[in-house]
Amino acid sequence: MSEPMSDPTHQDRYTVISADCHAGADLLDYRPYLESRHHEAFDDWAATYVNPYEDLLADTADRNWNSGRRIAELEEDGIVAEVVFPNTIPPFFPSASLMAPAPTREEFELRWAGLRAHNRWLADFCAAAPGRRAGVFQILLNDVGLAVEEIRRSVEAGLTGGLMLPGTPPGSGLPELYSSAYDPIWAVCAELGVPVNHHAGSASPPLGEEPAARAVFMVETTWFSHRALWHLVFGGAFRRHPGLRLVLTEQGSGWIPGVLDMLDYYHSRLVAAATKAETAESKFGAGLADAMGKGPSEVWRENCFVGASFMRPHEAALRDRIGLDKIMWGSDYPHDEGTHPHSREGLRMAYAGLPRDEIAAMVGGNAARVYGFDLERLGRIAARVGPTVQELDEPLKEAPAGATSPVFAPGGSVRVW
Repeated sequence: MSEPMSDPTHQDRYTVISADCHAGADLLDYRPYLESRHHEAFDDWAATYVNPYEDLLADTADRNWNSGRRIAELEEDGIVAEVVFPNTIPPFFPSASLMAPAPTREEFELRWAGLRAHNRWLADFCAAAPGRRAGVFQILLNDVGLAVEEIRRSVEAGLTGGLMLPGTPPGSGLPELYSSAYDPIWAVCAELGVPVNHHAGSASPPLGEEPAARAVFMVETTWFSHRALWHLVFGGAFRRHPGLRLVLTEQGSGWIPGVLDMLDYYHSRLVAAATKAETAESKFGAGLADAMGKGPSEVWRENCFVGASFMRPHEAALRDRIGLDKIMWGSDYPHDEGTHPHSREGLRMAYAGLPRDEIAAMVGGNAARVYGFDLERLGRIAARVGPTVQELDEPLKEAPAGATSPVFAPGGSVRVW
């Protein structure tokens, strides 16, 4: 297991990198990034599209694409760099791509063009703040060959945040993530050294709009996102591609120790059963040991990380079991559930009283290692805007007025996943 990377660049302030932020272009601003053959179809689509998201219609919506405003607000919040996931509506999508279902055969061409337009826009957006943004590029799983081409192109364009892995929820019509059909994707990501990110919200099946359905979504959505972990582990992706790295973002982190214990239990039980003659369980473990290689906990230690957005105190207490070198804090800017403009208080809530080198690793050092940020360069900015060591060492006695992040909400520790 690699050592967590702390911040060696200065003595008085932390270098904070948010491993979970979101951005995207305003709807019409995607047009120049589309191939010209799609412009007419885009004009027709955009003329009738009604944005369903209040936050993308508000006066603050430009935080998604206004580079200067974004840098200023993040610096005011003590953050010097960010990993940038998508947020706004790409061309030809019914909703934000994170939540959109897999396209049908008829929808694929235009949806694919829309995602590629976002990736091109994102490359320019990241280039506007050199060394301070790691853009996460998008693919669709419907055509693995095209996905591999786009991964290579996006990396060449300077997007260092890696791949955003879509979910394959029940009913999607796509092979499950454990399928060997996706091996070319894992291979190219391992070859190029880019992480595979799986963000919460991207793997839940449609549940409808009834009050109960919305409540069930809130309870289940992170669990559906966790499935990527055991699918790739049991599917043997890390055995076949030892350099593959998986990041699970905005799914909490307190669930990880218990789930790893459970996965280890099933792994050892099924592998043992496969060696016995004709038992009820022998068929469930047949071939598993050879197919997946190392056990789940060992795979976690060698290949996996967690984007622990707005980490809570009970999660920080589990840092040694999760892996101190695995945890990357995120603010979730500019979402309402994010910590902005109270990230300093959120960091105090989670980390006050912990050893200084451990805090430095979780708030920036680990993200620098996973996403390739230059800590020395960022440290010079942090020396001006980063939270002080003394500031984060002081426990937070009460939540800031108007704070909306779950980090400040009582009862967060009751979550089991």
